[in-house]
Amino acid sequence: MIEVLLVRTSLSGLAPGLASRPAAATLLAIAVAAVGLGPAASPAAAATIPAGAGSYTDSRPAGTSGPTTNTGAPVTPKLTTAARDKPVPTNDWWSSLAYQRYGDNPYSTPMYGHPLTYQAKASGLEVGYPTTPAIVGDGRQYEYAHKADLTVGLSGLNSPDTKADAWSDWTVTPYWADGSRTFRATIGHGMPFVYAKGSGGDARITTASTPTVFSDDGNVLGITVAGHHYALFAPTGSDWNVSGTAITAGLGSKDYFSLAVLPSTDALATYRKYAFSFVTGSQVAWQSTGSTVKATYSLTTEAKEGTERGTLQALYRHQWLHTTDALTPYTYVSPRGTMKVRESASFTTSQKNNGVVPALPASSGVDKARLAGYLNEVANASDPFSGAADTYWTGKALGRLAQLVPVADQIGETATRDKLLGLMKGRLQEWFTAGGASEFSYDKDWKTLTGYPASYGSDTELNDHHFHYSYYVYAAAIIAQYDQAWAADSAWGTMIKHLIRDTANPSRTDSAYPFLRGFDVYAGHSWASGHQGFAAGNNQESSSESINLSAGLVLWGAATGDNNLRDLGSFLLTTESEAITQYWFDASQQVFPASFGHDTVGMVWGSGGAYSTWWTANPEEIHGINVLPVTGGSLHLAREKAAIKRNIAEMERENGGPAQEWRDLLWQFESLSDPAAAKAKWDGVNGNYTPEQGESKAHTYHWINTLNTVGAPDMTVSGDLPTSAVFSKDGTRTYTAHNHGSTARTVTFSDGKTLSVPARSTATSTGPGGPGPDPEEPGPSTGNTFRLKSGGVLTTATTDPAGADTVASADGVNRDGTPYRPTIYEVKKVNGKVASGTATAFRLRVDAGTKVGLAPQVRVSYDLTGDGTFDRAETFRYFATDPVNGWEEYTQASGAQATTGSLGELKNGTVRLEIWNALGNGTSQVQTGTDAAVLKIPYV
Repeated sequence: MIEVLLVRTSLSGLAPGLASRPAAATLLAIAVAAVGLGPAASPAAAATIPAGAGSYTDSRPAGTSGPTTNTGAPVTPKLTTAARDKPVPTNDWWSSLAYQRYGDNPYSTPMYGHPLTYQAKASGLEVGYPTTPAIVGDGRQYEYAHKADLTVGLSGLNSPDTKADAWSDWTVTPYWADGSRTFRATIGHGMPFVYAKGSGGDARITTASTPTVFSDDGNVLGITVAGHHYALFAPTGSDWNVSGTAITAGLGSKDYFSLAVLPSTDALATYRKYAFSFVTGSQVAWQSTGSTVKATYSLTTEAKEGTERGTLQALYRHQWLHTTDALTPYTYVSPRGTMKVRESASFTTSQKNNGVVPALPASSGVDKARLAGYLNEVANASDPFSGAADTYWTGKALGRLAQLVPVADQIGETATRDKLLGLMKGRLQEWFTAGGASEFSYDKDWKTLTGYPASYGSDTELNDHHFHYSYYVYAAAIIAQYDQAWAADSAWGTMIKHLIRDTANPSRTDSAYPFLRGFDVYAGHSWASGHQGFAAGNNQESSSESINLSAGLVLWGAATGDNNLRDLGSFLLTTESEAITQYWFDASQQVFPASFGHDTVGMVWGSGGAYSTWWTANPEEIHGINVLPVTGGSLHLAREKAAIKRNIAEMERENGGPAQEWRDLLWQFESLSDPAAAKAKWDGVNGNYTPEQGESKAHTYHWINTLNTVGAPDMTVSGDLPTSAVFSKDGTRTYTAHNHGSTARTVTFSDGKTLSVPARSTATSTGPGGPGPDPEEPGPSTGNTFRLKSGGVLTTATTDPAGADTVASADGVNRDGTPYRPTIYEVKKVNGKVASGTATAFRLRVDAGTKVGLAPQVRVSYDLTGDGTFDRAETFRYFATDPVNGWEEYTQASGAQATTGSLGELKNGTVRLEIWNALGNGTSQVQTGTDAAVLKIPYV
């Protein structure tokens, strides 16, 4: 959803998530994306700049505003000379460094890098590590608010402001200068280090309270402040001096020093190794191949001393769940759950590609005559755009029409299809032609394209461009599916590409627009506020409207033959899908604090999350804002069907009954997990309701009745074409794919099914099968997936009762890597051949209760012939449990510690899983008999 213009008198007065919005009809604002050829050099006078058949201006329409401070004064980016000509990424976790939204704060608001938090001030950079959540806003919000443990800077530094000096994909370097001293500090997501450079003064650390020194070795000092451990690193030959809360070190002829937050005091030696391997940049590289999306996250470093070029970085949950790279035992607390530390300058994630389809497949459950009637209601309305004038509401109206075009085509209503296409083309062309009542204008200072009439701060705060423009890109993709000439660069495609470049630019060298303006590649999701000027950091409400942009990129790229944009869309959608799963819906129930009494949040903040929206406390809209718009890009939500059921149940509890206002959105959401229940609710009103403003009875009727016939999306199977999907009901799978290309092609699905799809057509087929084992996330099944059963058994049965077994104490001795009194689970007489490209996977739930310092560890062994000799053993890194009651998830993503022997064909073989406590002095428990007590072996 959107950011509203917030007026407040001081930063400390902000209550994130509780600001009021304009009521009902002026609500939701969502931003879209812009891509295309860069604007020509700005002439001295205002000009209209051609873009294919369209155009935009390089000056705003009369009477409108661009970016301003909260008092309405025009504002330009706060950048150093070195950065002045580089497009600045607004809508980021650190944007307040460059965007001075509040005139009395020329430094920054709190910035949430995780695990560290930061805030710039005159004397340098405040650094904090919040580890205890607070529940605020009548229990509707949890936050790990920034609180400075220390401030890093130079002796005497008193800068009048802070500017952005350099940045990369997830790092930034703020800059201070006071005439005598200059200071820079490189910070970033997942970085436990702060890398500082300065001149004109000694290194100075000011602590919030008197520190406890736990290690003093000249230029390396270990201190504890507010219960958090830090290491300070000055150049070799220097010495730290501690005087109360002031810690200083002379830099001599050097200009660098660093600090790190430590997961424990005994980690100092490891962190010391990388103290002078300064991070100089960060970059993600993505690749979509077949049904898999891979991403590699890399840091570049410079050795200030010695030759070490490695580093340490903390992975968010959405990352470590999908990497097989080795991780250390070190962890950090964050608002996104546990972060796990990797000792390397890079890591790679791999996920199944979440497909996007233009429409659900044709089915016998849809009454064509009834659907045609609903379609005509929209197409023949006196005003199909419902009075929309600004970018957001125009987008919503375009989205409503776009969903109906392939539906009309599917049932042979070609005249209605073409009428809808004509309506969409006409409205887009109005916006894409400068000089009319609606147009786009390029701001050369902020290097952004803004639509006027604007809405919800898309002009004055640079909010929500990815929300608004997502609808334009999606609508254009549907048009391109039927009319490629309209989408050509020489026609209207160039304007669409400008929107894409504004919001999701894949280029880091484009001088006209920043790289991926709103999408934070390391956080895994987008941010809505252009300025990030809040005490709680940046925020995003409508994650689903961000997904709408990614889905639009997939379809636009496919329809226009631009596979690079198509694959960018797949990367963004697949990545953000996991972030939504974990951080908005808490599907694994491992992220939200136990004291936060909600199963979902309407908004994610840098500091946490809130069960709220910007404009209402209505539960229907709190839940629905992360559902709308429902499209063929929404299928990814079906990966976590249990979370959908919890979500709907909570909404109904909070609402005092089923949805009334946004019932159609929530019916469609529910149908992704339980189509029959959704259809019963639809049938209960028999079409007698008012659709949500971006919805229609035609689309809702088609969606619910189709899924009731073909089944909910089966996310255990994926196709090697990004525009494909699978559904499953009563043992039958329905496979569908749309081929935008000019030649026929065969789509291959991960379960072996193939589907021949003619050129520029949709094909559908059925076959036996149902939800089965997920190749990446083991679940109950038969064959190569086994549940843990109390009594030491691995079984393919799914009917055993849930239970728990005790894991013996390590008796206070380090048992890392060597089973000690393990709890053993075993299955015999197993036959199978090695499945190429797969690996052992497990998902276990463990709990140490309130015991401190325990760490369960797993070894999986294979006796290939059942002769009693284990030919292959795989030992995984241990999992450090927390001292809080409640199950925690331990998977193979912890990384392999040691492997011996080789896999081979299983012939009456034996498979064994051992779990023991590698550390600690106390027992723990492991769950049995559930979907979260599973071992999957790499065999077929």
